[in-house]
Amino acid sequence: MNELRPSEWDPRLPPGGLPPHEGIEPAAPPVQTRGKWWWLKRSIQALLLLIAVLIAWLALTAPLSKSLEPIAPPQITLLAADGTPFARNGAIVDKPVKAAELPPHVKQAFIAIEDRRFYSHWGVDPRSIARAVVSNITSSRTQGGSTITQQLAKFTFLSPERSLTRKAREALIAFWLEAWLSKDEILERYLSNAYFGDNTYGLRAASLHYFYRQPERLTPAQAAMLAGLVQAPSRLAPTRNYAAAKKRMELVKAAMVAEGYLTADAAARMPFPQLDLRSRNELPSGTYFADWVLPQIRAENESGYARETLKTTLDTRLQRLARNAIARAGLGQAQAALVAMRPTGEVVAMVGGRDYAASPFNRATQARRQPGSTFKLFVYLAALKEGWQPDDRIDNRPILTGGYRPKNYAERYSDSITLREAFATSSNVATVRLFNQVGDRKVIALARAMGVTAPMEPGDPSVALGTSEMTLLELTAAYAGVAGNSYPVKPRAFPAEEQGWFEWLVFGPSRLSGRVHEDVETMLRRTVEAGTGRAAAPGRAAFGKTGTSQDNRDALFVGYSGDLVVGVWVGNDDNTPLQGVTGGGLPAKIWRDFMRSARGAPPAPARPRSNPSGPVEPLDGPEALPLPEIPLGDARVRFEDGRAVISTEVGGAPVGVNIDLGPEAAEAQRRAAAALREASARSSEAAREAQRRIEEEASRRAQGPG
Repeated sequence: MNELRPSEWDPRLPPGGLPPHEGIEPAAPPVQTRGKWWWLKRSIQALLLLIAVLIAWLALTAPLSKSLEPIAPPQITLLAADGTPFARNGAIVDKPVKAAELPPHVKQAFIAIEDRRFYSHWGVDPRSIARAVVSNITSSRTQGGSTITQQLAKFTFLSPERSLTRKAREALIAFWLEAWLSKDEILERYLSNAYFGDNTYGLRAASLHYFYRQPERLTPAQAAMLAGLVQAPSRLAPTRNYAAAKKRMELVKAAMVAEGYLTADAAARMPFPQLDLRSRNELPSGTYFADWVLPQIRAENESGYARETLKTTLDTRLQRLARNAIARAGLGQAQAALVAMRPTGEVVAMVGGRDYAASPFNRATQARRQPGSTFKLFVYLAALKEGWQPDDRIDNRPILTGGYRPKNYAERYSDSITLREAFATSSNVATVRLFNQVGDRKVIALARAMGVTAPMEPGDPSVALGTSEMTLLELTAAYAGVAGNSYPVKPRAFPAEEQGWFEWLVFGPSRLSGRVHEDVETMLRRTVEAGTGRAAAPGRAAFGKTGTSQDNRDALFVGYSGDLVVGVWVGNDDNTPLQGVTGGGLPAKIWRDFMRSARGAPPAPARPRSNPSGPVEPLDGPEALPLPEIPLGDARVRFEDGRAVISTEVGGAPVGVNIDLGPEAAEAQRRAAAALREASARSSEAAREAQRRIEEEASRRAQGPG
């Protein structure tokens, strides 16, 4: 057996050392401390790693690829279904500027006040940032340190949020722009897209707007004033606050003197420029239809600074016919609205008032008014769903008990009446009794299912007679649900996308049973053929309902024929009563006039007829009254746009024939229309009023309530 030497008992013992006594702990080895240089090295490594991760994240989230693309102005052009532009909405813009073509004093004014070291920095100027920090700390004024390149990145590629993340992205994009674009290219983009107030973007648009001259011809004074606007365009716009614009211009001149661009003597002699404001934006920026759809576009599209051209469902010919029907209705001082849509909800025509220029308030989409008896559709539809039949009878005697005692028009009562006749003649007492028997909650639930959002309180029997206020668009969409037997119908300004089979199965629309749909259509058709809506009969199968609110404050007719669902409202903006106007009178006649004209209108062409960037066709302005229709046996003839349009029916189907009469006939039509307008203007207002009252009185006696 080998014996270990004492030094081998424990490797920690030095040679020749003795082992420790049993029970005594060995001495701990000395601890090596890490010096400050080791910690500094590790800190720098961690910081560099953090910066690398931050740059990588910013590079992934910042729109670097977009930063080199041409910048489009924030403008939306709306096209009708045939490709005709009818509205442009957005900024006032113009062609970009070229730095080489601008006078030196124009570029110098902007560089002096916005970025003095523009030609020497790499997108971010540490001196400007430091100067801004010191100024913000030592004074009450807030000063920015962004360069022209950073400002370009901010207002064209990033959101206006105020955060360190956005500032970091702004700096990264600025470096990117400096690496790929020349200084003059950056300056051109900046000047061509900066905001100058008054909804005007770009130096060219601003110089034309404020001084009516091209930027290549700006005087030093004009350039100095425009350069001063960029800091706070809305507040400094000279059209709103010329004194503030002058004060800011003085700072621009001082900056130009400090940079050697201008002598002190020249700056002192520089006058304040005189504004030269002229109307340049001749394109219509809004119509009733455009005002309805544009908020939807902006809510769904956050693209911001981009030009868009969108094709809508609007039919230019039907829109013109709708305007004509309103124009020749003889409204007096009253207002009117009309909405036409397909059973799918695609809106093809919209008139929100007599004249958009005089009043852009959209009475089809913004005004919430009582629908009157047009709401009875939901009462009778709920009854049919509960098993009632059109020939079932209901009490039609006066209601003499309870707190709510409605009356029939002209006090017309009977012991009982069928549902079909009660609906056609618009019996109020029969409807309220039916409402109570079916149950208010079932009626309200059905109206909700069909898209009605108006407040409707259970327990209120007046709901049955249409006291819940709603828009004409909402009401017309509910009738569209009956027309297409598919509800709820959402009014839309763009073509509907077809649902897949799974979406249709899970989220598909509701439908009425075949029996219920057939029964409600017989009641709607009876109203037009022999009820309160006889004045609306267009000479073909039609379905509809009249409505008149309390004290004749609102008069409506809503119905459908063919593939058009149309709602018409007539009333006063101040909600005062109409003089003798009911839903079965003026609104029904407007509806008939439009439907007859629409029946003979040719379909929209498959291809666009005009350039989307070309002239915009106004669709809501005042227009000459068209020549009247001429009856020709079972057909009708009207003249428009140098054509003779013959409308008739063959086998129950509408047929329209268009005959081109040539330019001489078109000129003759224009002269005849002008003569009609002149004759109409010379006619006596008293005679027109008397004739209107005679017609309304005859209509009330023949048709009953509306």
